[in-house]
Amino acid sequence: MHRFPRLLGRFAQGVFLLAAIAWGGAALWFDGSVMPEKAAMLALAYVLLSLGLLVWMRPLRRAYVACLILFAVLLGWWLSLEPSNGRNWLGEVARPPTADIQGDKLTIHNLRNFLYRSETDFTERWETRDYDLSRLRGLDLYMVYWGSPSIAHTILSWDFDDGQHLAISIETRKEQGESYSAVRGFFRQYELYYVIADERDVVGVRTDHRHEDVYLYPLRTPPARARAILLAYLETVNRLASRPTWYNALTHNCTTTVRMHTSDVVAGVPLDWRWLANGHLDELLYEIGAVNRDIPFAELKKRSYINPKAQAVGPNGDFSRLIRRGLPPRPAPPVI
Repeated sequence: MHRFPRLLGRFAQGVFLLAAIAWGGAALWFDGSVMPEKAAMLALAYVLLSLGLLVWMRPLRRAYVACLILFAVLLGWWLSLEPSNGRNWLGEVARPPTADIQGDKLTIHNLRNFLYRSETDFTERWETRDYDLSRLRGLDLYMVYWGSPSIAHTILSWDFDDGQHLAISIETRKEQGESYSAVRGFFRQYELYYVIADERDVVGVRTDHRHEDVYLYPLRTPPARARAILLAYLETVNRLASRPTWYNALTHNCTTTVRMHTSDVVAGVPLDWRWLANGHLDELLYEIGAVNRDIPFAELKKRSYINPKAQAVGPNGDFSRLIRRGLPPRPAPPVI
């Protein structure tokens, strides 16, 4: 009767240690060295040493302690790795944006407004733009799909009544020759980067050149709340310009970071599995009344698909206005 809890405890200890050994080996593989051969040797040495301790050291309790000490040393090293703003960046993330705020006047520096001929062939255009925060009227959500319907990239865009839109996309800051890997995103491989851009840039490159599926949802957000969320974003933007932060595919990604910013401003943002399986985030927003609920969700999603409209906009067309034609209207904000 008393053996079962002990066996269960030992099993849990064993699972934890094996998971720690596997994670430690992966951390050394990805972050141990820029030279793949050296990184592989470090990872293999750590895994073999840890397993050797478990196999040959007795009593087993001492082997567990030795493995935990070894893991703690590795974890301390990994946590000490410092992000940087001084790498050889890809052109689309070469400049960190910053924001100046004086009352209602917002000035964005290094706003991206590239002219794309293809995904990789573009003319860089970094701009300075001014916005009047008193003219902010709402907040919109883009959901971008490129594969699994359970995974999406999210972009927020602030809507001003003078026709301006300010889009912010939370991404990885990749170096020259580097590409994104979902597995590497769990380790210290990429710095966190906030793209502040014209919608034609950050949305148009996805609809026209990457051929990803993009949906646009006007949110039920009062202007005062949209402003507070924007200011929370911009505080992080300015901090990243001087103090870089690591991206993490679980804790600091394009959607969990959105939740972090909004939960600081909006009380009662629900914890829900769809913040992680974020391809279903629009379903959650529909359930809580954050998007238009005058029509069934399936129809809302169908009408929110903007690719045909985006691809029909010419080089001189009003991209932001034309992609919003025919969208279900923004739901009225709550009375506060």
